[in-house]
Amino acid sequence: MNVITLTGNSTRDVELKYTPNGKAVGNGTIAVRRDFKNQQGEYETDFVNFVALGGLSEVMANHIKRGDKFGITGRLQIRIWENDEGKKIYFTEVVVNSFDFPNKSQNNQGNTNTTGISQNRNKSDYTRVDDDPFANDGKTIDISDDDLPF
Repeated sequence: MNVITLTGNSTRDVELKYTPNGKAVGNGTIAVRRDFKNQQGEYETDFVNFVALGGLSEVMANHIKRGDKFGITGRLQIRIWENDEGKKIYFTEVVVNSFDFPNKSQNNQGNTNTTGISQNRNKSDYTRVDDDPFANDGKTIDISDDDLPF
C-alpha cells in the first residue's frame, strides 16, 4: 500500500499551471519538522515536494499560501529520467489526494472546504475564497453531482 500523510508548513504559495488540454496542475513544497532532535539538540526539517491534479489543485492554490500550516494525504511517487549526460535523475514527490488545515488561526476559524465545492459557486468561476463556505450554520446546501470530485 502506498499512502503518505504529512503535516507541515508551506514553503511557498501553491503554483498553479494548466496543461495544453486545460487540466489544472498545482505543485508546492511542505516543510515537515522531524519529531526528534539531532546531536546539536535542534529539530531538523524535511522539505517534501507535492503535486495535485484537477480541481483539487485549484482549491489548494486558493487556500495554501507561504507559511500556512496544512496537511496532505496521497501517494509517494518517484520519477526517474536521464539527463543530457546520461545520468539518471530521481525526483520524489507526493501526489495529493486530499488536504486539510489541522489548526485554524483566529481570523480563519472553522472548516476548510477541501473539495472546491461551496454554496452558489461553479468550478468555472471559483476564485480565492477568504470566507468560510460552511458559515451557514449547518444548513443544507445544494450540490450537483457534477461538482463532486469522485
